[in-house]
This record gives sequence, structure tokens and C-alpha cells, in this order.
Amino acid sequence: MLISQAWAQSGGGGSGDFLLQLFPLILIFVVFYFLLIRPQQQKMKSHREMLGGVKRGDRVVTGGGIVGLVTKVISDNELQVEIADGVRVRLVKSTITDIVTRGEAVRGSKDEAEDEKPMVPIPQASPPAVAGRQTLFGRLFGGGAKAPEKK
Repeated sequence: MLISQAWAQSGGGGSGDFLLQLFPLILIFVVFYFLLIRPQQQKMKSHREMLGGVKRGDRVVTGGGIVGLVTKVISDNELQVEIADGVRVRLVKSTITDIVTRGEAVRGSKDEAEDEKPMVPIPQASPPAVAGRQTLFGRLFGGGAKAPEKK
């Protein structure tokens, strides 16, 4: 005949084969844990600790790259940050990515009262005109306009 007989293979030792098949999957999970999951958890923990330590006077960087000075801690989730002279914005703490410099802890009712007042820019006096000096417009465009002389 052309068909040979097929012999059944032994069925013993199935539990050892199952563990050998499961070993690569366990190994992959262990590698992922130590290379990806654990470092990410440590990074998140250090970021939470950093955000918990943000105080008035710290210079911070936001997620958008804006650098500002913390002027007031409003709540557990919000800060007031001054990003330019007289420009204060409210930020959510979780958007802060880094603390550039730590400021001194400032306490007292006087400082808290100053935070409530709106910032008004102080007008600066222009420098006195010097005889024979050209104005900025004249210097830029080559005009002969001279600064007015004081008498």
C-alpha cells in the first residue's frame, strides 16, 4: 500500500511544554516593565513632587516654552505667573514642565495685599535732550531733524 501508518505521539509531560511556551511572553513583559513602565512611573512621581514644591518666587517653564515668575499660588491646581512686566496669567500646575530657579519663600500680609492690587505701569520720564543730538527718527532715516533744545 502507498499509505503508511501514523503512530500517535506520546501525550505525557504537557505541563512542561506549556511553561516553555509561556516563558518568552513572561520574559517580554519583564523587559517592558524595566525598560518602559518603571522609568515612566518614576518620571511621573518626580514631576508630581516638583509641582507640589512650586512656590512664590520660582521661575518656571510651561509646556509651551513660556518662562515666567510665580507671583501667587492660587490653589492646588492653579498658579499666577508673571510672564512680562505687568502681564500676569493664570496657569494650571500640570502644564509646568520645569523649575528654572527656586525663589525665596515670601511670607506676610503685606505681600499678599500687594498681589491683589492690579499692576499699573509707572510712566518713565524721557531723557533730557542734549544740544546737537539727533532724534531716533532722524538717525534711522538720515533726516536732519535735531532734538529740541531746552532754553
